[in-house]
Amino acid sequence: MNRIDRLTAILIHLQSKRVVKAQELADRFGLSLRTVYRDIRALEEAGVPIGAEAGIGYFLTNYQLPPVMFTNAEASALLVGGKLVASMADQSLHTSFDSALYKIKAVLSRHEKDHLDELANQVEVLRQVRPVPYSDQLLMVIQSALVRQHCLRIDYVSGGHEPTQRVVEPIGLLQYGVGWHLIAYCQLRQDYRDFRVDRIRQLTELSDTFRHQNRLSLQAYLQRLRTNRQLIEVVVIFSARAARFAERDRYDHGFVSETVTDAGTQMTFLTEYTLGLSRWLLLFGNAVQLVSPDSVREQIRTFMGELTAHYGA
Repeated sequence: MNRIDRLTAILIHLQSKRVVKAQELADRFGLSLRTVYRDIRALEEAGVPIGAEAGIGYFLTNYQLPPVMFTNAEASALLVGGKLVASMADQSLHTSFDSALYKIKAVLSRHEKDHLDELANQVEVLRQVRPVPYSDQLLMVIQSALVRQHCLRIDYVSGGHEPTQRVVEPIGLLQYGVGWHLIAYCQLRQDYRDFRVDRIRQLTELSDTFRHQNRLSLQAYLQRLRTNRQLIEVVVIFSARAARFAERDRYDHGFVSETVTDAGTQMTFLTEYTLGLSRWLLLFGNAVQLVSPDSVREQIRTFMGELTAHYGA
């Protein structure tokens, strides 16, 4: 990115938020703080009214860019983003994103509109088979509670048990595994819990508030999870053909890294649930070799014995 494009991008970034830290700009554009300071001075010298507060960040004062025209690459990214939202989010987010996308399309040039129309039917995201939430408005309500620091009352179904009603203090939304997860402090359990959104039967945003300062941030929660989890390292070697099939689902089982060797593709997993990994490895038959640990080898042997007893030798 040349300097003119970078200065324009920095200006757009400044307009996108009330206050922007210098480190945030440095991280986004891969710059040193010294270069960020120099670029900010250049914008000021060009007449852009940029305010600054020590230890807080930069902000624009009484300044608004004219409507921004999108490049073909930016317009294409928005279209792909819309298809991903339709595939991975509930109806509340899908409807809102679709409405925003129509507003964006309204300001595109004729060439950019033609580009999107041509591309729209040539890009698809296949929906993954995921459990369906009880309500199609959950994600929007959860987002509202997160921002407003409101408690949520949920009727939650855990496994095959009867639903329990809980009041929780939401700290974040995560998308992994089978879908969306609400991370919250549960007042019933007096601890942080991971609630699968598809298992929430009813959800109500309450007027009761809580203070973020009294709870872990989402990032702090994830760091605590990484630190406290008892993860087991599992090393396996897949044949070349099996490795291609394993790529789709390996992240669901704690995939960390891979190395191509003469024997095949060696993959390393970190997981606290080796039973699930063992059952998955059985799908590949003799196309996979277990390197370590022996505990997983014993689990696989046990499963094989159960299968043999069930179907006959």
